[in-house]
Amino acid sequence: MGAGVIGEYFLGFCVAVGKDATASAGNVCVGAPTGMLMEVGFVSSVQAVIKKQTNKTRINRRFIASKYSGGKLIIDEILCYTRRVAYQGLLHKYGPLLDLPRYTRTVSLLEGNTPLIKADNLARQLGGGFELFIKYEGLNPTGSFKDRGMTAAVSEALGRGTTTVICASTGNTAASAAAYAARAGMKSIVLIPQGKVATGKLAGAIAYGAQVIQIDGSFDDALTMVIEITNKHPICLVNSINPYRIEGQKTSAFEICDVLDSAPDWLCLPVGNAGNITSYWAGFKQYNQMKSTGLPQVLGVQAAGSAPLVLGPPIENPETVATAIRIGKPARGEQALQAAEESKGRIIAATDDQILEMQKILAKLEGIWVEPASAAGLAGLAIEIANGTLNPKGKRVVAICTGHGLKDPEIITKDMQKPSIVLPKLEALEELILG
Repeated sequence: MGAGVIGEYFLGFCVAVGKDATASAGNVCVGAPTGMLMEVGFVSSVQAVIKKQTNKTRINRRFIASKYSGGKLIIDEILCYTRRVAYQGLLHKYGPLLDLPRYTRTVSLLEGNTPLIKADNLARQLGGGFELFIKYEGLNPTGSFKDRGMTAAVSEALGRGTTTVICASTGNTAASAAAYAARAGMKSIVLIPQGKVATGKLAGAIAYGAQVIQIDGSFDDALTMVIEITNKHPICLVNSINPYRIEGQKTSAFEICDVLDSAPDWLCLPVGNAGNITSYWAGFKQYNQMKSTGLPQVLGVQAAGSAPLVLGPPIENPETVATAIRIGKPARGEQALQAAEESKGRIIAATDDQILEMQKILAKLEGIWVEPASAAGLAGLAIEIANGTLNPKGKRVVAICTGHGLKDPEIITKDMQKPSIVLPKLEALEELILG
Protein backbone atom coordinates (compact mmCIF):
# COMPACT_ATOMS: atom_id res chain seq x y z
CA MET A 1 0.00 0.00 0.00
CA GLY A 2 1.31 3.45 -0.81
CA ALA A 3 1.50 6.55 1.36
CA GLY A 4 -1.90 7.86 2.31
CA VAL A 5 -3.53 4.53 1.68
CA ILE A 6 -5.22 2.35 4.26
CA GLY A 7 -6.61 -1.05 3.53
CA GLU A 8 -7.80 -4.42 4.69
CA TYR A 9 -7.42 -7.84 3.08
CA PHE A 10 -10.45 -10.05 2.89
CA LEU A 11 -11.36 -13.14 0.86
CA GLY A 12 -8.08 -12.77 -1.04
CA PHE A 13 -8.87 -9.19 -2.00
CA CYS A 14 -7.82 -5.77 -0.80
CA VAL A 15 -9.86 -2.65 -0.28
CA ALA A 16 -7.77 0.52 -0.25
CA VAL A 17 -8.91 4.03 0.58
CA GLY A 18 -6.87 7.20 0.19
CA LYS A 19 -5.39 9.58 -2.29
CA ASP A 20 -2.84 7.05 -3.60
CA ALA A 21 -5.17 4.08 -3.69
CA THR A 22 -5.55 3.90 -7.45
CA ALA A 23 -1.80 3.79 -8.00
CA SER A 24 -0.86 1.68 -5.02
CA ALA A 25 -3.52 -0.90 -4.36
CA GLY A 26 -2.29 -3.27 -7.04
CA ASN A 27 -3.74 -4.68 -10.21
CA VAL A 28 -7.29 -4.48 -11.51
CA CYS A 29 -8.38 -1.41 -9.56
CA VAL A 30 -11.83 0.08 -9.74
CA GLY A 31 -12.03 3.69 -8.62
CA ALA A 32 -11.64 7.30 -9.68
CA PRO A 33 -9.24 10.15 -8.89
CA THR A 34 -10.19 12.42 -5.99
CA GLY A 35 -12.47 15.29 -6.95
CA MET A 36 -13.68 13.79 -10.22
CA LEU A 37 -17.42 13.55 -10.79
CA MET A 38 -18.37 9.92 -11.21
CA GLU A 39 -21.15 8.68 -13.40
CA VAL A 40 -23.94 6.59 -11.88
CA GLY A 41 -22.95 3.58 -13.97
CA PHE A 42 -19.43 3.71 -12.66
CA VAL A 43 -20.52 3.88 -9.01
CA SER A 44 -22.89 0.99 -9.61
CA SER A 45 -20.08 -1.17 -10.98
CA VAL A 46 -17.99 -0.49 -7.91
CA GLN A 47 -20.91 -1.38 -5.66
CA ALA A 48 -21.59 -4.56 -7.60
CA VAL A 49 -18.02 -5.82 -7.34
CA ILE A 50 -17.77 -5.08 -3.63
CA LYS A 51 -21.19 -6.52 -2.85
CA LYS A 52 -20.36 -9.74 -4.63
CA GLN A 53 -17.32 -10.36 -2.43
CA THR A 54 -18.73 -9.14 0.87
CA ASN A 55 -22.31 -10.35 1.03
CA LYS A 56 -21.36 -13.29 3.23
CA THR A 57 -19.06 -11.51 5.64
CA ARG A 58 -20.60 -8.98 7.99
CA ILE A 59 -17.27 -7.65 9.21
CA ASN A 60 -16.23 -6.87 5.65
CA ARG A 61 -19.60 -5.30 4.90
CA ARG A 62 -19.16 -2.97 7.85
CA PHE A 63 -15.70 -2.02 6.59
CA ILE A 64 -17.08 -1.18 3.16
CA ALA A 65 -20.05 0.68 4.63
CA SER A 66 -17.72 2.85 6.70
CA LYS A 67 -16.00 3.97 3.53
CA TYR A 68 -19.13 4.23 1.43
CA SER A 69 -22.19 6.36 2.08
CA GLY A 70 -25.46 6.60 0.19
CA GLY A 71 -24.14 4.87 -2.91
CA LYS A 72 -21.39 7.47 -3.32
CA LEU A 73 -17.70 7.54 -2.50
CA ILE A 74 -16.91 9.63 0.56
CA ILE A 75 -15.52 13.07 -0.33
CA ASP A 76 -11.75 13.30 -0.92
CA GLU A 77 -11.30 9.57 -0.92
CA ILE A 78 -10.91 6.87 -3.50
CA LEU A 79 -12.19 3.37 -3.13
CA CYS A 80 -10.14 0.77 -4.96
CA TYR A 81 -10.63 -2.93 -5.27
CA THR A 82 -7.86 -5.30 -6.27
CA ARG A 83 -7.13 -8.99 -6.35
CA ARG A 84 -4.26 -9.98 -4.07
CA VAL A 85 -1.78 -11.98 -6.17
CA ALA A 86 0.94 -14.03 -4.45
CA TYR A 87 4.49 -13.98 -5.78
CA GLN A 88 4.98 -16.90 -8.17
CA GLY A 89 8.67 -16.79 -9.04
CA LEU A 90 10.92 -15.16 -11.61
CA LEU A 91 9.60 -16.77 -14.78
CA HIS A 92 6.08 -15.74 -13.86
CA LYS A 93 7.11 -12.16 -13.10
CA TYR A 94 9.70 -11.49 -15.79
CA GLY A 95 9.14 -14.33 -18.26
CA PRO A 96 8.10 -12.07 -21.17
CA LEU A 97 11.44 -10.26 -20.88
CA LEU A 98 13.52 -13.43 -21.03
CA ASP A 99 14.67 -15.17 -24.19
CA LEU A 100 13.31 -18.62 -23.38
CA PRO A 101 11.84 -21.17 -25.86
CA ARG A 102 8.07 -21.55 -26.06
CA TYR A 103 8.32 -25.15 -24.89
CA THR A 104 9.78 -24.10 -21.52
CA ARG A 105 7.97 -25.67 -18.54
CA THR A 106 8.34 -23.60 -15.40
CA VAL A 107 10.23 -25.16 -12.49
CA SER A 108 10.25 -22.73 -9.58
CA LEU A 109 11.07 -22.56 -5.89
CA LEU A 110 9.86 -18.93 -5.74
CA GLU A 111 13.39 -17.69 -6.26
CA GLY A 112 14.26 -14.01 -6.65
CA ASN A 113 12.44 -11.10 -5.05
CA THR A 114 15.42 -10.74 -2.68
CA PRO A 115 15.74 -7.64 -0.49
CA LEU A 116 17.72 -4.53 -1.35
CA ILE A 117 18.92 -3.49 2.09
CA LYS A 118 20.14 0.03 2.82
CA ALA A 119 23.50 -0.17 4.60
CA ASP A 120 23.94 3.22 6.26
CA ASN A 121 26.32 1.97 8.96
CA LEU A 122 28.73 0.47 6.46
CA ALA A 123 28.47 3.53 4.21
CA ARG A 124 29.60 5.71 7.15
CA GLN A 125 32.43 3.27 7.86
CA LEU A 126 33.61 3.77 4.27
CA GLY A 127 33.58 7.56 4.57
CA GLY A 128 29.90 8.43 4.16
CA GLY A 129 28.25 10.86 1.80
CA PHE A 130 26.70 8.20 -0.40
CA GLU A 131 23.88 5.67 -0.46
CA LEU A 132 24.86 2.03 -0.16
CA PHE A 133 22.49 -0.89 -0.73
CA ILE A 134 23.10 -4.62 -0.32
CA LYS A 135 21.31 -6.93 -2.76
CA TYR A 136 21.17 -9.97 -0.49
CA GLU A 137 21.05 -12.94 -2.84
CA GLY A 138 21.76 -15.34 0.01
CA LEU A 139 18.01 -15.32 0.70
CA ASN A 140 17.24 -17.30 -2.45
CA PRO A 141 15.82 -20.81 -1.84
CA THR A 142 19.16 -22.66 -1.84
CA GLY A 143 21.06 -19.74 -0.32
CA SER A 144 22.70 -18.21 -3.39
CA PHE A 145 22.09 -16.22 -6.57
CA LYS A 146 22.46 -19.38 -8.65
CA ASP A 147 18.74 -20.10 -8.23
CA ARG A 148 17.89 -17.26 -10.62
CA GLY A 149 19.66 -18.89 -13.51
CA MET A 150 18.77 -22.41 -12.50
CA THR A 151 15.02 -21.86 -12.65
CA ALA A 152 15.45 -20.83 -16.29
CA ALA A 153 17.96 -23.52 -17.27
CA VAL A 154 16.07 -26.42 -15.67
CA SER A 155 12.71 -25.15 -16.94
CA GLU A 156 14.09 -25.14 -20.48
CA ALA A 157 15.62 -28.59 -20.04
CA LEU A 158 12.39 -30.06 -18.68
CA GLY A 159 10.40 -28.52 -21.52
CA ARG A 160 12.44 -30.30 -24.18
CA GLY A 161 12.26 -33.62 -22.40
CA THR A 162 15.68 -33.82 -20.76
CA THR A 163 15.84 -36.22 -17.82
CA THR A 164 19.32 -35.49 -16.44
CA VAL A 165 21.29 -32.32 -15.69
CA ILE A 166 24.97 -31.99 -14.89
CA CYS A 167 27.32 -29.25 -13.72
CA ALA A 168 30.81 -28.57 -12.50
CA SER A 169 30.77 -26.58 -9.30
CA THR A 170 32.64 -24.93 -6.46
CA GLY A 171 29.49 -25.55 -4.42
CA ASN A 172 26.64 -23.11 -5.05
CA THR A 173 25.81 -24.29 -8.55
CA ALA A 174 25.78 -27.88 -7.31
CA ALA A 175 23.23 -27.18 -4.59
CA SER A 176 21.03 -25.12 -6.89
CA ALA A 177 21.12 -27.59 -9.78
CA ALA A 178 20.31 -30.47 -7.44
CA ALA A 179 17.37 -28.63 -5.86
CA TYR A 180 15.75 -27.62 -9.14
CA ALA A 181 16.34 -31.04 -10.66
CA ALA A 182 14.63 -32.59 -7.64
CA ARG A 183 11.73 -30.18 -8.07
CA ALA A 184 11.42 -31.20 -11.72
CA GLY A 185 11.75 -34.94 -11.07
CA MET A 186 15.08 -35.08 -12.91
CA LYS A 187 18.42 -36.68 -12.08
CA SER A 188 21.31 -34.37 -11.18
CA ILE A 189 25.04 -35.03 -11.36
CA VAL A 190 27.63 -32.62 -9.97
CA LEU A 191 31.41 -32.66 -10.36
CA ILE A 192 33.42 -30.88 -7.70
CA PRO A 193 37.16 -30.39 -7.18
CA GLN A 194 38.34 -32.72 -4.41
CA GLY A 195 38.58 -31.01 -1.02
CA LYS A 196 37.81 -27.57 -2.45
CA VAL A 197 34.09 -27.20 -1.66
CA ALA A 198 32.68 -25.75 1.57
CA THR A 199 30.78 -28.28 3.68
CA GLY A 200 27.54 -26.28 3.70
CA LYS A 201 27.40 -26.31 -0.08
CA LEU A 202 28.28 -29.97 -0.46
CA ALA A 203 25.66 -30.91 2.13
CA GLY A 204 22.99 -29.12 0.09
CA ALA A 205 23.79 -31.03 -3.10
CA ILE A 206 23.69 -34.34 -1.22
CA ALA A 207 20.44 -33.46 0.58
CA TYR A 208 18.71 -32.68 -2.72
CA GLY A 209 19.69 -36.11 -4.06
CA ALA A 210 22.49 -35.29 -6.49
CA GLN A 211 25.09 -37.80 -7.56
CA VAL A 212 28.22 -36.03 -6.31
CA ILE A 213 31.55 -36.89 -7.93
CA GLN A 214 34.89 -35.49 -6.77
CA ILE A 215 37.68 -35.14 -9.30
CA ASP A 216 41.39 -34.98 -8.64
CA GLY A 217 41.74 -31.59 -10.27
CA SER A 218 40.43 -28.02 -10.38
CA PHE A 219 37.02 -26.56 -11.16
CA ASP A 220 38.26 -25.83 -14.67
CA ASP A 221 39.11 -29.50 -15.14
CA ALA A 222 35.62 -30.42 -13.94
CA LEU A 223 34.00 -27.96 -16.34
CA THR A 224 35.97 -29.38 -19.26
CA MET A 225 34.72 -32.85 -18.38
CA VAL A 226 31.04 -31.91 -18.15
CA ILE A 227 31.24 -30.08 -21.47
CA GLU A 228 32.72 -33.16 -23.08
CA ILE A 229 30.13 -35.56 -21.68
CA THR A 230 27.17 -33.33 -22.64
CA ASN A 231 28.51 -33.10 -26.18
CA LYS A 232 28.43 -36.89 -26.34
CA HIS A 233 25.29 -37.80 -24.36
CA PRO A 234 21.75 -36.35 -23.95
CA ILE A 235 22.53 -34.65 -20.63
CA CYS A 236 21.83 -30.96 -20.05
CA LEU A 237 24.74 -28.79 -18.93
CA VAL A 238 23.53 -26.16 -16.44
CA ASN A 239 26.71 -24.19 -15.78
CA SER A 240 26.68 -20.51 -16.68
CA ILE A 241 27.82 -21.24 -20.23
CA ASN A 242 24.21 -22.37 -20.66
CA PRO A 243 22.58 -19.23 -22.16
CA TYR A 244 19.37 -19.71 -20.18
CA ARG A 245 21.32 -19.30 -16.95
CA ILE A 246 22.19 -15.78 -18.08
CA GLU A 247 18.55 -15.07 -18.91
CA GLY A 248 17.46 -16.02 -15.41
CA GLN A 249 20.26 -14.23 -13.59
CA LYS A 250 19.70 -10.88 -15.29
CA THR A 251 16.39 -10.57 -13.42
CA SER A 252 18.29 -9.26 -10.40
CA ALA A 253 19.16 -6.15 -12.42
CA PHE A 254 15.45 -5.76 -13.21
CA GLU A 255 14.57 -5.99 -9.51
CA ILE A 256 17.15 -3.37 -8.54
CA CYS A 257 15.76 -0.92 -11.09
CA ASP A 258 12.19 -1.66 -10.01
CA VAL A 259 13.04 -0.82 -6.38
CA LEU A 260 15.24 2.22 -7.01
CA ASP A 261 13.35 3.46 -10.11
CA SER A 262 16.71 3.58 -11.88
CA ALA A 263 20.03 1.81 -12.13
CA PRO A 264 22.57 2.65 -9.40
CA ASP A 265 25.64 4.74 -10.17
CA TRP A 266 27.94 1.85 -9.25
CA LEU A 267 27.41 -1.90 -9.07
CA CYS A 268 29.97 -3.92 -7.09
CA LEU A 269 30.06 -7.70 -7.24
CA PRO A 270 32.33 -10.75 -6.96
CA VAL A 271 33.65 -12.36 -10.14
CA GLY A 272 34.37 -16.07 -10.41
CA ASN A 273 33.25 -17.87 -13.54
CA ALA A 274 31.95 -14.46 -14.71
CA GLY A 275 28.38 -15.49 -15.49
CA ASN A 276 26.91 -13.10 -12.92
CA ILE A 277 28.67 -9.94 -14.06
CA THR A 278 27.67 -10.84 -17.62
CA SER A 279 24.06 -11.30 -16.55
CA TYR A 280 23.79 -8.06 -14.61
CA TRP A 281 25.20 -6.01 -17.45
CA ALA A 282 22.81 -7.66 -19.91
CA GLY A 283 19.88 -6.99 -17.55
CA PHE A 284 20.71 -3.33 -16.99
CA LYS A 285 21.15 -2.74 -20.72
CA GLN A 286 17.84 -4.40 -21.52
CA TYR A 287 15.93 -2.45 -18.86
CA ASN A 288 17.54 0.79 -19.97
CA GLN A 289 16.38 0.20 -23.54
CA MET A 290 12.85 -0.49 -22.30
CA LYS A 291 12.48 2.04 -19.47
CA SER A 292 15.42 4.48 -19.71
CA THR A 293 16.64 3.45 -16.25
CA GLY A 294 20.27 4.31 -16.97
CA LEU A 295 23.38 2.18 -16.67
CA PRO A 296 25.73 1.63 -13.73
CA GLN A 297 29.48 1.56 -13.73
CA VAL A 298 30.51 -1.99 -12.84
CA LEU A 299 33.21 -2.90 -10.34
CA GLY A 300 34.01 -6.60 -10.54
CA VAL A 301 36.21 -8.08 -7.83
CA GLN A 302 38.23 -11.29 -7.94
CA ALA A 303 40.22 -12.91 -5.14
CA ALA A 304 43.92 -12.09 -5.48
CA GLY A 305 44.88 -15.77 -5.59
CA SER A 306 42.34 -16.41 -8.31
CA ALA A 307 42.36 -13.31 -10.51
CA PRO A 308 42.99 -14.25 -14.14
CA LEU A 309 40.95 -11.30 -15.41
CA VAL A 310 43.24 -8.94 -13.49
CA LEU A 311 46.55 -10.68 -14.09
CA GLY A 312 45.94 -11.74 -17.69
CA PRO A 313 46.62 -15.43 -18.29
CA PRO A 314 44.58 -18.31 -16.82
CA ILE A 315 45.68 -19.56 -13.40
CA GLU A 316 46.45 -23.26 -13.28
CA ASN A 317 45.98 -23.75 -9.53
CA PRO A 318 43.87 -20.89 -8.11
CA GLU A 319 43.84 -20.51 -4.32
CA THR A 320 41.56 -18.44 -2.09
CA VAL A 321 39.39 -18.87 1.01
CA ALA A 322 36.55 -17.48 -1.11
CA THR A 323 35.76 -20.90 -2.57
CA ALA A 324 32.84 -19.70 -4.71
CA ILE A 325 35.22 -17.65 -6.89
CA ARG A 326 38.20 -20.03 -6.86
CA ILE A 327 38.26 -20.30 -10.65
CA GLY A 328 41.37 -19.90 -12.76
CA LYS A 329 39.79 -19.79 -16.21
CA PRO A 330 36.37 -18.05 -16.18
CA ALA A 331 34.03 -19.43 -18.82
CA ARG A 332 32.64 -15.97 -19.53
CA GLY A 333 35.84 -14.02 -18.97
CA GLU A 334 35.62 -12.10 -22.23
CA GLN A 335 32.06 -10.99 -21.52
CA ALA A 336 33.10 -9.87 -18.03
CA LEU A 337 35.90 -7.70 -19.40
CA GLN A 338 33.51 -6.32 -21.99
CA ALA A 339 30.94 -5.44 -19.30
CA ALA A 340 33.59 -3.63 -17.27
CA GLU A 341 34.83 -1.71 -20.31
CA GLU A 342 31.40 -0.79 -21.68
CA SER A 343 30.24 0.43 -18.28
CA LYS A 344 33.40 2.49 -17.76
CA GLY A 345 34.11 0.33 -14.73
CA ARG A 346 36.86 -2.18 -14.01
CA ILE A 347 37.80 -5.52 -12.53
CA ILE A 348 40.22 -5.55 -9.59
CA ALA A 349 41.53 -8.04 -7.02
CA ALA A 350 41.14 -8.18 -3.22
CA THR A 351 43.27 -10.27 -0.90
CA ASP A 352 41.80 -13.00 1.28
CA ASP A 353 42.46 -10.87 4.36
CA GLN A 354 40.55 -7.94 2.85
CA ILE A 355 37.64 -10.18 1.88
CA LEU A 356 37.40 -11.83 5.31
CA GLU A 357 37.65 -8.48 7.09
CA MET A 358 34.75 -7.14 5.03
CA GLN A 359 32.73 -10.28 5.76
CA LYS A 360 33.12 -9.58 9.49
CA ILE A 361 32.42 -5.84 9.19
CA LEU A 362 29.24 -6.41 7.20
CA ALA A 363 27.93 -8.86 9.79
CA LYS A 364 28.78 -6.66 12.76
CA LEU A 365 27.62 -3.34 11.30
CA GLU A 366 24.57 -4.40 9.32
CA GLY A 367 23.55 -7.82 10.62
CA ILE A 368 24.12 -9.37 7.20
CA TRP A 369 26.19 -12.56 7.20
CA VAL A 370 27.50 -13.70 3.85
CA GLU A 371 29.92 -16.34 2.68
CA PRO A 372 33.47 -15.03 2.01
CA ALA A 373 33.14 -14.70 -1.77
CA SER A 374 30.01 -12.59 -1.30
CA ALA A 375 32.03 -9.96 0.54
CA ALA A 376 34.47 -9.54 -2.35
CA GLY A 377 32.46 -6.82 -4.08
CA LEU A 378 32.31 -4.72 -0.92
CA ALA A 379 35.99 -5.39 -0.21
CA GLY A 380 36.80 -4.07 -3.66
CA LEU A 381 34.65 -0.99 -3.05
CA ALA A 382 36.55 -0.29 0.19
CA ILE A 383 39.88 -0.68 -1.63
CA GLU A 384 38.88 1.71 -4.40
CA ILE A 385 37.59 4.35 -1.97
CA ALA A 386 40.76 4.09 0.17
CA ASN A 387 42.95 4.42 -2.92
CA GLY A 388 41.03 7.44 -4.15
CA THR A 389 40.22 5.72 -7.44
CA LEU A 390 36.46 5.70 -6.78
CA ASN A 391 34.70 8.71 -5.30
CA PRO A 392 31.25 7.66 -4.07
CA LYS A 393 30.17 11.07 -2.78
CA GLY A 394 26.59 11.80 -3.79
CA LYS A 395 26.33 8.45 -5.55
CA ARG A 396 24.07 5.44 -5.16
CA VAL A 397 26.01 2.18 -4.88
CA VAL A 398 24.62 -1.36 -4.93
CA ALA A 399 26.76 -4.28 -3.77
CA ILE A 400 25.74 -7.81 -4.71
CA CYS A 401 26.15 -10.34 -1.90
CA THR A 402 25.79 -13.63 -3.70
CA GLY A 403 25.52 -16.26 -0.96
CA HIS A 404 24.48 -16.75 2.67
CA GLY A 405 27.02 -17.12 5.46
CA LEU A 406 25.67 -20.58 6.28
CA LYS A 407 27.16 -21.75 3.00
CA ASP A 408 30.59 -21.73 4.62
CA PRO A 409 30.26 -21.49 8.42
CA GLU A 410 33.64 -23.12 9.06
CA ILE A 411 35.38 -19.92 8.03
CA ILE A 412 33.96 -18.38 11.21
CA THR A 413 33.88 -21.34 13.58
CA LYS A 414 37.43 -22.59 12.97
CA ASP A 415 38.97 -19.56 14.69
CA MET A 416 36.29 -18.68 17.20
CA GLN A 417 36.84 -18.75 20.95
CA LYS A 418 34.84 -21.33 22.85
CA PRO A 419 31.77 -19.79 24.56
CA SER A 420 32.11 -19.06 28.26
CA ILE A 421 30.61 -21.54 30.70
CA VAL A 422 28.86 -20.40 33.89
CA LEU A 423 26.94 -22.08 36.67
CA PRO A 424 23.12 -21.78 36.38
CA LYS A 425 23.03 -18.96 38.90
CA LEU A 426 22.17 -15.28 38.44
CA GLU A 427 25.23 -14.15 40.39
CA ALA A 428 27.54 -16.03 38.04
CA LEU A 429 25.86 -14.53 34.98
CA GLU A 430 26.03 -11.02 36.43
CA GLU A 431 29.71 -11.42 37.18
CA LEU A 432 30.45 -12.53 33.64
CA ILE A 433 28.38 -9.83 31.92
CA LEU A 434 28.81 -6.87 34.27
CA GLY A 435 32.30 -7.61 35.60
